[in-house]
Amino acid sequence: MTDTATTTFGQDLIASLQEAVSIARGETKAARTHVIEVADARAIREQLHMSQQEFASTYRIPLSTLKGWEQGRRQPDATATAYLSVIAHLPDEARKVLLAA
Repeated sequence: MTDTATTTFGQDLIASLQEAVSIARGETKAARTHVIEVADARAIREQLHMSQQEFASTYRIPLSTLKGWEQGRRQPDATATAYLSVIAHLPDEARKVLLAA
């Protein structure tokens, strides 16, 4: 890396950090805000009136994974969130598909 590239990178990094501090202080609004929807596994399970063991077994989710989600130790990734959304909206259909597989 050349001295010019290093200087430019350093200046860009400092400017980015100053912008982050300004946003954190509420002095500036962020250019973009990303909202990540995370499925509420416990609410879905309770809506279906199922125990953790029954839900995990029925929908082939490892019990330890389900417990981690419900206890807030872990968050479902995008794929798991999509799967939980399918279960929430089409629980019987999801169960039938898994039984046929």
